[in-house]
Amino acid sequence: MTAFRVIGPGRAGRSLSSSLTRAGWLARPPLGRDDELGDAARDVDLVVIATPDAVIGAVAAAIRPSESTVVAHLAGSVGLEVLAPHPRRAALHPLRSIPTADTDLRGAWFAVAGDEIVEHAVRHLEGTFVQIADGDRSLYHAAACIASNHLVALLGQAERVAAAAGVPLAAYLDLVRATVDNVERLGPSAALTGPVARGDRATVERHRAALASEELAAYDAMADAARRLLLSRAEVA
Repeated sequence: MTAFRVIGPGRAGRSLSSSLTRAGWLARPPLGRDDELGDAARDVDLVVIATPDAVIGAVAAAIRPSESTVVAHLAGSVGLEVLAPHPRRAALHPLRSIPTADTDLRGAWFAVAGDEIVEHAVRHLEGTFVQIADGDRSLYHAAACIASNHLVALLGQAERVAAAAGVPLAAYLDLVRATVDNVERLGPSAALTGPVARGDRATVERHRAALASEELAAYDAMADAARRLLLSRAEVA
């Protein structure tokens, strides 16, 4: 049985720990900010640093290196160099929103790098992994933030604008789900509909005239992004 320990038992660390435990891995007691970290690599195959990105290096430096133990982090945009001086290093970033500490990570996509034990972990979680080189991690993580965090921010704008018309956000959620399904099936370019896609500038201008001034920047930015998708559709055609 593969044994592991999590340092930083927050939402991500606890979610990974419970998911790996359900997948048959052995969880050693987690360690927090006030614990002694020197022996964290003892009697485990994998140490997972699940702290904020800014302190990963300091945490890694506090752990006595072991030739038999892999030290990994869960960060999306950080490379493996931050885990020096450990001889076996890895990264394991779950490509899934983790709003609570009991989020099930089984079946998720993961960005991995370094020692193959993290690929082994993903297989046990029945997930899918993609190898991300250190030089590409910031781009990879930016795309993750766009796909998740920026989507939430856009839905926050939809909620505000809809509320001004007396309509609840719930009325739009089936539309959101169907749109995501269309993107999965057709790709973003082919899934694009609406006034920008059909060249209906008059409707866009009516939208802009109705919107509160503080909502215009986001609306205009996404309209421009939709026009970029139209250009890519034309290029494919």
